[in-house]
Amino acid sequence: MGRFDLEYPKEAINTVKRENDRGVYALKTIHHIINTCQILHVSFNTPTQSFPVILPMIGQMGSYDRPSADIGDPLDLYLHGYVSSRIMNLGRSASDEKGMPVCVAASHVDGLVLALSTFHHSYNYRSTVLFGHAVLVEDDEERMYAMELITNSVVPDRWRHTRLPPTKAELQSTGILKVKIASGSAKINTGGPSDDKKDMEDESIKDQVWTGVLPIHATMGEPVPGPYNRVGVPDHIAEFSKDFNEDNQKYALNAARDPKK
Repeated sequence: MGRFDLEYPKEAINTVKRENDRGVYALKTIHHIINTCQILHVSFNTPTQSFPVILPMIGQMGSYDRPSADIGDPLDLYLHGYVSSRIMNLGRSASDEKGMPVCVAASHVDGLVLALSTFHHSYNYRSTVLFGHAVLVEDDEERMYAMELITNSVVPDRWRHTRLPPTKAELQSTGILKVKIASGSAKINTGGPSDDKKDMEDESIKDQVWTGVLPIHATMGEPVPGPYNRVGVPDHIAEFSKDFNEDNQKYALNAARDPKK
């Protein structure tokens, strides 16, 4: 029996309105964008400031209750930070029993789309926004689960290739927020340029202006040993770097060549 892709319900807060054909609500797609983004931007309100706050943070989707859950299953978002930072203190003292309301954004730019007219220039991209409530994780076992999850999001299998276990001081200085996701959506654009019919029919313009896509993809360079390193580059790093570069390049090129709907 085939598996159905679960989706976040379309609500006022998460429905993509402009270019709504680019909207995606599948959990699998949204969670993958989050988990492959090195930096997440987390926004929240504070009782002492008139402006919203936004922070770059490291995080990863996962499930402590169901560690074997698939990327397309309902998951929580774990965020890592300093234990006494403002966001951790707010998560600890949130007046709402659900936790502190937060929005989390992640984006990948996959190409620059260059058209005949400046108006039709665009990007190929994958972006997502999650809405949820954040609480401070107090349970020691769940904290360790989240730390391992986030560490392995930096480089797969990195946790067991480090000095373990974390020291008491390291654990005391690290805060973990768990965001229970209430809603979310993604917006994705692929393909080449699309111009107005009038410009497309003007051969003189097409003879003068280059159109197409400049693919963009993150690339990891050759590992640079640290000043006190004594070992060769381990397989888990070399393999991750190779896969990271190949996967990103492949996606960007495929996105550039994707025919417009």
